[in-house]
Amino acid sequence: MTAVSTAAIAALTVVALWPLLARDATAVQMWLDVIVASLSIVAVPIMLRRPLPTGLALSALAALSPAATPAATAAALYAARWRRLPTAALVAAAGVTGHAVQGLWRPAPGLPYGWWLLLMTVAYAGLVGWGALAQARAALVASLRERVLRAEREQDRRVVEARLAERTRIAREMHDVLAHRLSLLATYAGALEYRPDAPPERLSAAAAVVREGVHQALNELREVVTLMRAEDGQKEPPVANIAKLVEESRAAGLEVTLDDRAGELPDPVVRTAYRVVQEALTNARKHAAGEPVEVTLSGGEGGRLRIEVRNPLPAKASNDTEGVGLIGLAERVHLAGGELIHERADGQFRVSAWIPWDR
Repeated sequence: MTAVSTAAIAALTVVALWPLLARDATAVQMWLDVIVASLSIVAVPIMLRRPLPTGLALSALAALSPAATPAATAAALYAARWRRLPTAALVAAAGVTGHAVQGLWRPAPGLPYGWWLLLMTVAYAGLVGWGALAQARAALVASLRERVLRAEREQDRRVVEARLAERTRIAREMHDVLAHRLSLLATYAGALEYRPDAPPERLSAAAAVVREGVHQALNELREVVTLMRAEDGQKEPPVANIAKLVEESRAAGLEVTLDDRAGELPDPVVRTAYRVVQEALTNARKHAAGEPVEVTLSGGEGGRLRIEVRNPLPAKASNDTEGVGLIGLAERVHLAGGELIHERADGQFRVSAWIPWDR
């Protein structure tokens, strides 16, 4: 770019110098014009790097000869394009001053001095305005490009966060499904290990329960993956009802009573309620085996569904009775607009939650 700019301004300088040499001028003026033209061409590469001092020097040369006019005006334009407006205004003012001096001792043929000064002032003002406009446009384009890049980065970040959130949801769903089923299977497998001398029909029945539990776990896991991949607005796959969940726990040897005062639950609520009861029964089976469990559902349309699962604390209760699954479950209930708490009180462990009925 430096070579192109230097060549262009050098050509304009030669064009400006030629009529000066053709005039009826003294030898001193001719040599002055040639020297000024040469110095102006040499100063162009320096002007592209340091427009302020070079522009002031070219303005001084313009006061001596019209041959410096192309380089001096180019300095004003370049300063306006690449420097701040005060710098460009200073270079332009110096240029107008230099041409004002030039017009006094080397007036333009056929043009009054007043008009000459007015034309120079207008020309420099136009150059400064043109350069400032080009600078503003370049800044605007750069800003828009940066906004586009920032928007793309933000979109990429959102995609990564969405994928991470989706994986977290899948992991939570898998935990809710598999923890319950596998705890049932562990119970039956433990019974098989503990009573290897049981009658063959009892062993066969227990093995069938294990096989059926594995089959159900796979089906529920498949439903979870299908749900996570479903498009927005697609109906969720059906889930087993809470009564069936309680029956499965009873079949595994857990003493569970269900007090259902809520009746039929709406689809958006039943899945969350199912997971609350499922996680509570899984924890009771793991940490309070042999203790009775009470499950209570209450509430109605227009209000809130209340869920309470309680069981006595075992004689040797561990510090992890709550189960880490309840932490994720609390977040799940919170996302559903409700609240879940779990606590030990009066010798019992209690899980209670409420969920808005209409979601």
